[in-house]
Parts: sequence; structure tokens; C-alpha cells
Amino acid sequence: MYNHLFLINSLYFISLKTTLFDMTINNPIFIFAFITVIWFIPGILVRRLNELKKKEKKEKNQADAINKLYPNPRDFKD
Repeated sequence: MYNHLFLINSLYFISLKTTLFDMTINNPIFIFAFITVIWFIPGILVRRLNELKKKEKKEKNQADAINKLYPNPRDFKD
């Protein structure tokens, strides 16, 4: 009895899976959105990394410029 129910459920699951898969793959709007996401995600990540590097470099240059204007007393050699 349980084998019969398992067989019916597995067949139902397989048919449902193939139906959903076919509906998803054959949907042009879904494919367009999927390709768009795959296309733009790496660009967004690279842009954020470059912005962080640029910000860190700017802060470092600014700190160096301030240190040149106001040197520490121990930097002077008597």
C-alpha cells in the first residue's frame, strides 16, 4: 500500500517538476530577468570594491597631507 502511494507521489512530483521547469525556461520575461541579474551583479560588486579602494586611498592621502602640515615633535631631530 505504501509503495503505491509513494509511486503516485513520486510521479506527481516528477510531473510537477517538469511542468514548472518548462514553464520557467520557456518564459521570456523570466529569462530576460535572469540574464540581466547575472549580467549586472558582477559589475555592481566590482564598482563597490573600486569605490572602497578609492575612498581608502583618498583618506590615506589626506592623512599624509595633514601629517606634512603638522609634523609630530619627535619627527624633528635636535
